[in-house]
Formats: sequence, structure tokens, C-alpha cells
Amino acid sequence: MDNLEIILLALLQGLTEFLPISSSAHLVLVPRLLGWTEHGLVFDVAVHIGSLVAVLYYFRHEARSMLKSWLRSLFGGEADQDSLLAWWVIIGTLPAVLVGFMLQGPIEETLRAPWIVALSSIGFGLLLWLADARAPRTRTEFELNLKDVLIIGCFQVLSLIPGTSRSGITITLGLFLGLTRKAAARFSFLLAIPVIFASGVLQSVRMVTEVHPIGWLDLMLGAVVSAISAALCIHFFLRLVERVGMLPFVIYRVLLGVVILAVLS
Repeated sequence: MDNLEIILLALLQGLTEFLPISSSAHLVLVPRLLGWTEHGLVFDVAVHIGSLVAVLYYFRHEARSMLKSWLRSLFGGEADQDSLLAWWVIIGTLPAVLVGFMLQGPIEETLRAPWIVALSSIGFGLLLWLADARAPRTRTEFELNLKDVLIIGCFQVLSLIPGTSRSGITITLGLFLGLTRKAAARFSFLLAIPVIFASGVLQSVRMVTEVHPIGWLDLMLGAVVSAISAALCIHFFLRLVERVGMLPFVIYRVLLGVVILAVLS
């Protein structure tokens, strides 16, 4: 990959990682449309680092409060809403992390076909529209309970299917469970922290055990571009989501799926 490809794909990854529109669908479509080679492990590690930096920076105050309260609760301190939310993030992350570590290889080999990506984009996009249209949207992320978190966590496993969108499926379940749009998005983004970290660790291990040399400048470039674009995406999405709703993203997902079917299948 040359620098232009790294910049454009990292920008695309950063902008789509936290929107409910599937970053994997874009990373399947765009390189094939432009005739680019498949991006490698260095790129995967770079964009994971960038995305993790972005979400940690944006939620730095919340993450600090959650970590302090969680540690305090472990050593006999009184539990509060921050420590409880930290537990919910941990519990909600476990299903996707466990399944991802066990099945990432088979998933990459069998589920990256363009028609699967396209149908996932369309199908889960329509599910997002249904949740946004019919859910009551009255609860905050601090009103979640263990049952809610287990449901969201188990459905997050579906994000391992390319085209589903991790943020898309978790926001969808959050809406179905009565969260406001902003609360569903915020909880989805908090769930992303351990998921992205675990995925980044796995990809990093694979990268350093390869015989090919690591392009450190390529990694840094991809990470910086991904981090900046992802941070901007989180900021503006959370500011606008209550006003614009999910319909624009649903329409985009359906159109994206149709284009993938028409061009790549």
C-alpha cells in the first residue's frame, strides 16, 4: 500500500468505525472499485490503534471516573452508577471477545464474500430503522440492568459478520431496550474500548509473528489519520444523532448493500 491508499483507507475507517454503517463493507467495496491490493495486517493494527486512541480521548473523563469507581468497588467501596456502568461494559464485551478469539480465522475465510457483506448491510440496516421507529427511547445508559447488557453483548457477536457494523447492532439493541439515541450510541462507543483493544492485541500478535518487515511509518500514518477522523466522527455523531435520527444511516446502508451486490457479486 502506498501513502495515498493508507491515508484514504484510514480516513474511511475512522469515519465509519463508529457510525452504524459498517466499516468492513466500505473496506471491501472501495479497494475493489479502485483496483487496490488487499490491505494488510499493518493497516489493520494502525486503524485499531487510531480508533482506540480516539474513543479513549473522547470519553477520557467518563473512562477515568468509571475506572476509579470500579476499582473502589472491588476493594469494598460503595458501588455507584459509574462502577456499575464499568461492570456493564466488561460483561457486555465478553461474548464478542471470546467468540472473536475462537472464530476469527473461520469468519475471515468464509464470511467476507461480497454478497454476505451486502445482505448484512441491508438487513441489519432495516433492523436499525425498525428499532429507531418503534422503540420508546426514554432510558439512559445508567438505567441498564444485567439482562439488558447480556442481550446487547450477545447480539454484539453478530458484528463479527462483515457488513453488520458493531456500532450498528449495539445501537439497534440499545434502542430496542428503550435507550435514547444518544444513550445507545454512548454505550455502544464505551463497549468499543475493550473490543477494539482486544482486536488490536490479536492483530498485533499476528503482525509481529509474520516474516515480513513491519512498516512502522505506514503504521504511524494510518493510526494518526484514523484517530483524527474517528474522534471527529464521534463528536459530531453524538451532537447530531437526536436531531437526525437513524433514517439517513439506514438509507445509506441499503444503498451501499445494493451497490456491493451490483458491482462485486
